[in-house]
Amino acid sequence: MSRLLGIMQGRLSPPLHGRIQAFPAGTWQGEFARASEAGLRAIEWIYDVEDADTNPIGDAAGLEEMRLLSKKYGIEVQSLCADYFMAFPLVRATEAEWDSRLRKMEWLLGQCRLAGVRHVVLPFVDNSRIDSSQDRLDVLRLFKGLKDSLDRLDLQIHLETSLGPEEFRSLVEEIGNPRVRVNYDSGNSASLGYAAEKEWGAYGNLIGSVHIKDRLKGAGTVPLGSGDADFPALSRCLKKFDYQGRFILQVARGKTGDEVNWARQNRTFFEQLLAN
Repeated sequence: MSRLLGIMQGRLSPPLHGRIQAFPAGTWQGEFARASEAGLRAIEWIYDVEDADTNPIGDAAGLEEMRLLSKKYGIEVQSLCADYFMAFPLVRATEAEWDSRLRKMEWLLGQCRLAGVRHVVLPFVDNSRIDSSQDRLDVLRLFKGLKDSLDRLDLQIHLETSLGPEEFRSLVEEIGNPRVRVNYDSGNSASLGYAAEKEWGAYGNLIGSVHIKDRLKGAGTVPLGSGDADFPALSRCLKKFDYQGRFILQVARGKTGDEVNWARQNRTFFEQLLAN
């Protein structure tokens, strides 16, 4: 199988302040060349709180620089991970917070359209996790409010949640918008103790994108193949459902300064996964 494989932005730069994932404010331009050198085809952009005001996706000059680098190195930027909304969640918010965050989301979707991004991964995990029936109502309300924007901008949102398979499927079905899909994260599922075949059996036809990583059950990210992610089962699911979407390496970090070689090793792991 031939699939488009990209990498999460920041994984091709040294970590910032010890964080595994962050927008690489001082080095983002160089990641296009490094992604190409590693044999990858895409970068999933990060929009987070710490660099929201200076992220190039937010202004015309930055967008133009992104486009030029994308064209020069043949690296697509067609997805964005909206980590901003983990710090400012779209659940458990006051009315004033809700209005402000909804406007922020609508603005970000507009900028994504200008950047050529086709889907936004929206995390509902950790601080923004869906915990209660009211949280679920908040999510339904959110997508009712975003429907017109998603249609007008021709964008999708892919949900990343910690919900169990049946509950996740039920939520997406109740949202009832074909532009709202599932982001499947192999590492997060392993950490939560979910079985890949049960997850794909519940909502495999609703999956729009896949994050490739490995985690130990109940713990953090580890190198691919050294945790509890069931990659053989994932490979079977990909074939069974004839998954044709994108893959993004969101892997554990390797040795600082060796990011390109580490990305190549992880790309090889992915290619062997598909070959099995």
